[in-house]
Amino acid sequence: MTNFSLLTGWVAKMMPTDYIGFTFFIGCMAMMAASAFFFLSLSQFDKKWRTSVLVSGLITFIAAVHYFYMRDYWSAFGESPTFFRYVDWVLTVPLMCLEFYLILKVAGAKTSLLWKMIGYSLVMLITGYFGEAVDPANAWLWGLVSGLAYFIIVYEIWLGEASKLAKAAGGSVLEAHKILCWFVLVGWAIYPLGYMLGTEGWYTSMLGKGNVDVAYNIADAINKIGFGLVIYNLAVKSSKD
Repeated sequence: MTNFSLLTGWVAKMMPTDYIGFTFFIGCMAMMAASAFFFLSLSQFDKKWRTSVLVSGLITFIAAVHYFYMRDYWSAFGESPTFFRYVDWVLTVPLMCLEFYLILKVAGAKTSLLWKMIGYSLVMLITGYFGEAVDPANAWLWGLVSGLAYFIIVYEIWLGEASKLAKAAGGSVLEAHKILCWFVLVGWAIYPLGYMLGTEGWYTSMLGKGNVDVAYNIADAINKIGFGLVIYNLAVKSSKD
């Protein structure tokens, strides 16, 4: 009886209709599987590409750990785990920016590009957190700053210095860069949309308000695992050249 009680203390019960809890669980398993795949494939690549693939594994591993806790938080309180989600993003989004820098090093990317993109991503995330959790009365203002930082990142990778470096590199690097750009433009777009659905502001009358954890969970899995698979594919192609 004691062992059973101990087990139920660690495993939260999930109802069959709890689709949000289900996506947290699936997200955790998918991220962990992706991490194992990336880590176990490291030995087949040149040293030049190992760091990129390693970072891909770290992104999904960090997300898997956070999703484990987010699923339990949701099960225990029935609330969106905003704090855990933003901690996850603060760690993983800068690493995704690092991926752009790592693949563009072959074209002469400087660390200034890396720190610039990391800086924009942190502004985007910190102001987003303030709007959702710290100062929701001014969510529209924090969201505006967060959105501007997001669009600066989009500009940087599509038309700015990162784009020029990708064109200079050409070949598989340019192809991978373009795919990653689409992930940021389309895949990351769910986050500002989710922010508006989860906070009050001038946009509420148009979009309404509701729980967007399912959309966040699906988008996280697609974006983070997808990012890693693009890097993995680039490493495979480059190793064959």
